[in-house]
Amino acid sequence: MKDNRLISWLRNLNTALPGLLSGIFLFGVFCELIGIFLVNDIKDYSIGLWIGVLTAVFMAFHMAFSLNSAVERDVKGAQAQATRQNIIRYLIVVIILGILMITEFGNPLAAFLGVMGLKVSAYLQPLFEKLFHKRNVQDN
Repeated sequence: MKDNRLISWLRNLNTALPGLLSGIFLFGVFCELIGIFLVNDIKDYSIGLWIGVLTAVFMAFHMAFSLNSAVERDVKGAQAQATRQNIIRYLIVVIILGILMITEFGNPLAAFLGVMGLKVSAYLQPLFEKLFHKRNVQDN
C-alpha cells in the first residue's frame, strides 16, 4: 500500500502529531454526538464545538512548530521561546472565546470543550500511537 504523504509530513514535523490530530477530531465527533441529545440549541453548540476543535488543531500545529524551533536554541533561549509561544497560544484561545461571547456566533462553552480535545487527545496519544503503529506494520 502507498505511503500516505500527509501522515509522513505530519510525522516529520512531530512524531506524535498524527495521533494527536486524530484524537482531537475523534473527541470532536464524540462531543457532537453526545451534544445532539443534551443541548437545546444544536446549531450554536455545533458551531462553537467545531471552532474549538479547529482551535485545538491550530494549537497542536503551533506547538509542533514551536518545539522544533525551541530545540535549536540553548537551554535559556529554548525556555524563553517556549514560554512566549505558550502565551501566544493561550492569548489566541482567549481572543477566540471572547469573539464568540461578544458576537454570540457560537457557544463559547462548546468551543472550550473543543479546545479541551487537545488535552484529552494528548492523554490518549500513546493509545493512538499504538493503533497507528499496528496499522502501519500490517500494511507493510
